[in-house]
Amino acid sequence: MTPHWTNFVITAAEAAAALTGLVIVAISVNITKILSYGHLPARAGATVATLILILVVGLSALIPQGMGALGFETTFFGVCCWLLQLWAARQTLTFRREYHRPWYEAARGVTLGQVQTLPFIIGGIMLSISNASGLYWIAGGAIAVFIFSTFNAWVLLVEILR
Repeated sequence: MTPHWTNFVITAAEAAAALTGLVIVAISVNITKILSYGHLPARAGATVATLILILVVGLSALIPQGMGALGFETTFFGVCCWLLQLWAARQTLTFRREYHRPWYEAARGVTLGQVQTLPFIIGGIMLSISNASGLYWIAGGAIAVFIFSTFNAWVLLVEILR
């Protein structure tokens, strides 16, 4: 891995660890309110999982190993996180039906979950076949996770109290 990618990986892992702490604090401060909404516990869990995905992939990238091994690890962790996002999407759709919420709220939640995790899976597969361009997919996924996790932290900390 080039020094440029090493710097990106270290910075992303550090930022993911810090933002994970913020999200966990947001969850703990408002746990009663979060538990009162059927879809928010899954959303909170998926948010933490995607941030941990960045941390785990970043740490894996710092291990001296071949590109194929890193690709396999990234794909595996990405699929695990994607499954959590699917669970959160299912909870969101169930909540929408039960409480007659607008369709666009559910569509937004489902889409954002996929936008965060699928780049890791695509990037991992590309690395598995020795295509270094997979790193760009992973970087894009990390940026998406940072954007949407910050949004989710805001919802779990502030918006839930409105």
